[in-house]
Amino acid sequence: MMKTENQTLANQTAVVTGAGDGIGRAIALRLAALGAEVAITDRDLAKAKETASLIAAAKGKAITTELDVTDIAALPGTVAKLAGALGRIDLWCSNAGVSSMKRFVDVSEADWDFNVDVNAKGAFFCGQAAGRQMLTQTRREDGLRGKIINIASVAGKTGKAAFLSHYIASKFAVVGMTQAMASELSPDGITVNAICPGYVRTSMQQREIDWEASLRGLTPEAVKELYIKDTPLGRLETPDDVAGVVGFLASPQADFMTGIALTVSGGAWME
Repeated sequence: MMKTENQTLANQTAVVTGAGDGIGRAIALRLAALGAEVAITDRDLAKAKETASLIAAAKGKAITTELDVTDIAALPGTVAKLAGALGRIDLWCSNAGVSSMKRFVDVSEADWDFNVDVNAKGAFFCGQAAGRQMLTQTRREDGLRGKIINIASVAGKTGKAAFLSHYIASKFAVVGMTQAMASELSPDGITVNAICPGYVRTSMQQREIDWEASLRGLTPEAVKELYIKDTPLGRLETPDDVAGVVGFLASPQADFMTGIALTVSGGAWME
C-alpha cells in the first residue's frame, strides 16, 4: 500500500516505463506518494491499470497507456500523447527491462537482440523522445526543464557474473548512454542519471534463480542463498529500495546531480 510522504513532487508529472509490476510499480507508487501525477506505462495495459488502481486507492493521481519500448516508431506519438494529457513531463523514468541467462558460448543472436532491444535500445530512444519533449518545455523555478532516470544494474558496472554476458552488455550501454545524454542535455536544463540495483526480489529475479540453478546444477534455494551471501547487508534487495532512490533523484535535493550511476545494491558491488 502506498504511504503518503512529504509532497516534494507536488504539481509535477512523471512517466514510468514497465510500471505494471516489480520495480516499475514500486517507483510509480513512490512518485505518486511524493505528490506527482504519474503516467503508468507498460506493454501489458492490464498490469498498468492494476498499478494505477493502487495509486488511486491511496488518493494519488495516475493515468495509464500501453507502451512497448521496442516499438521505436510509436514512441514520439506516445510521448506527445502523454505530454498532452499531463501538461508537461517533469520526470521520465526508463525502467522497462528484461533478462535471460545462457553460457556465453551458447548466446544466440536472438538472445542478444531480446536483451539489447529492450534494455539499451529501448532506454536510448525513450530518453531521446522524452528529451525532445523536455526541450520544448519552459524552465521551472529551479531552472530545470525536466529529469530523466535510467534503471541500469550493477551488471552495468561489472562483468563478473556468470551466464549474463548479453544482459551485461545491455546494462553497460545504459550507464554509458546516461553519461552521454547528461553531457548533451544538462546545459539545457535536463538532468540525466542512472540507478544500478543489485539482487532485487522480483518475478524476473525468480526466473533468473531458476535458470541459474539449472545451469549450475544447484537448487533454486541454494542460488538464492548465494545472492544473499554476496550482499553484505544480508538480504535480497526489494523494489522499494530502488524506488526510494528514484524518489531522491526526482527531488530538489538531487537537482545538481547529473551523469551519475548510483549503485543501490546492499554492498553487492562496491566502487
